[in-house]
Amino acid sequence: MGSVGAKEVPVLLSPEGLRIDGRKLDELRSIRIVAGALHQADGSAFVEWGANKVMAAVYGPREVHPRHLQQNNKAIVQCRYNMAAFSVDERKRPGLDRRSQEISKVIAEAFESVIFAEEFPRTSIDVYIEVLQANAGTRCAGIVAASVALADAGIPMVDLLPAVAVGKVSGAIALDLKKEEDNFGEADLPMALVPQSGRLVLLQMEGHMTRDELAKALDLGVSGCRSIYEKMKQALRDRYAGGTEVAA
Repeated sequence: MGSVGAKEVPVLLSPEGLRIDGRKLDELRSIRIVAGALHQADGSAFVEWGANKVMAAVYGPREVHPRHLQQNNKAIVQCRYNMAAFSVDERKRPGLDRRSQEISKVIAEAFESVIFAEEFPRTSIDVYIEVLQANAGTRCAGIVAASVALADAGIPMVDLLPAVAVGKVSGAIALDLKKEEDNFGEADLPMALVPQSGRLVLLQMEGHMTRDELAKALDLGVSGCRSIYEKMKQALRDRYAGGTEVAA
C-alpha cells in the first residue's frame, strides 16, 4: 500500500458511490481470457483484466530439474511468477525480485492443493506466469491465467481456481481494485477458492479491516470468484469448440 502526502491522494469514491473508473463497489473490471494462446507450451492462457495483461504457460508433467527435488509418490508443482521490466511505469530491475519469489511460492502452494499430483510421481508440473502489463491484482490475474493453462494442458485438478482481490477504498469495501485504489486504499485482500466447495486456497491481506468488513469482503470476493469462474470455463469451451477467446 502506498504512503504519500494527503494532498496527492486522488478522490477514489464519488458522493454517488462510484469509483475512480466509474465502477460500482461490487463491479469487476472487464476480463478477456484466451485459452491456448501459445503453441509450444503444453498448456497456455492469456488474460487481459482491466489494464493488466498476463500470459501463463504450463509444461509437464516432465522430468524434474533439479533432480533432488523429485518425489517418489507425486509430482511437484513449480511456479515462476515474474513481472516484466516494462510492465510498470516506474523503473524495475529485470528478473525475480523478493516479491516475485514470494508470490511464486504462494501460487505453487495454491495449485498443489487442487492438482491430482499423485497421478504423476517423480515428475514436475512447471507453471510460468509473465506479467506483461500491470495495474493491480496481477497475482490474481496470474492465478486465473495459470489455472486455465493447466486445464488446457490436461492436468487433472479438483476444479479451476478463480481469484480476485477485494479491498477497502475510502472506508468502503470494493471488489477488484485497480492501481490507484491499491496504492491509496486502506486494505487489499487477494483470494482464490475452489468454487464447488468454497474452500479458500489463498488468502492474504495487507492493511486493516474490522471483523465485519472482513466478512463483507470475503462474501464479495466469493461472488467475484464465481463470476470469473464462468468466464474461465467459457474460455476453455471456446478453445475446444474451435474458437479462441472470450470477452467480458
